[in-house]
Amino acid sequence: MIRIVICDDHGVVRAGLEQLIGTFDGIEVVASAAGGDAALAAVSELAPDVLLMDLEMPAPDGIQTTRRIREAGSGVPVVILTSFSDRARILEALDAGAIGYLLKDATPGELESGIRAAARGESPLHPRAASALLSAGVRPQAAGGGAAGLSAREREVLALVVEGLPNKLIARRLEISEKTVKAHLTSVFRTIGVDDRTQAAVWATRNGIGPRS
Repeated sequence: MIRIVICDDHGVVRAGLEQLIGTFDGIEVVASAAGGDAALAAVSELAPDVLLMDLEMPAPDGIQTTRRIREAGSGVPVVILTSFSDRARILEALDAGAIGYLLKDATPGELESGIRAAARGESPLHPRAASALLSAGVRPQAAGGGAAGLSAREREVLALVVEGLPNKLIARRLEISEKTVKAHLTSVFRTIGVDDRTQAAVWATRNGIGPRS
């Protein structure tokens, strides 16, 4: 069972999400919070598998709350669920420690898939959020390191990580084994100096690596 905490300052939204998520097999809402402080308390007490976090709330907002959760050493994956898809907010959320970024106009199926992906440690990104990151003229950094040290195949794998694909679908898309995908990602993380898929996706968008690169 995947245990979810919802944080949103609008009661109607919380109630709607609780009702919707209640229809997902194997997923349950164990708490809902109207603000960041209540979300922090729920995470500390219940140790959920995923926290769905709104951005725009009275202080502490979603960014501040996500950052405080990470600073507290909690391993709960935070997935932003918001109506904002501008690049600045997305990067700020991911930099604060969010593992994924979904939009409130997502279909029920997209929301369910995003929750399950986050619970597996993957990084769900709404297609429009991924597009926003890539459409703002992000260019490769000229100086050394990272990007220049990646092979063509590693760039392909990293571009698909930016799309939010799990290893299984990356393997299918590139017609390689899932084990090979994992090996490529291990090499990518080491080369660019990151620890997980979310950091890799953020790094990639900032360095011009993505679906259209």
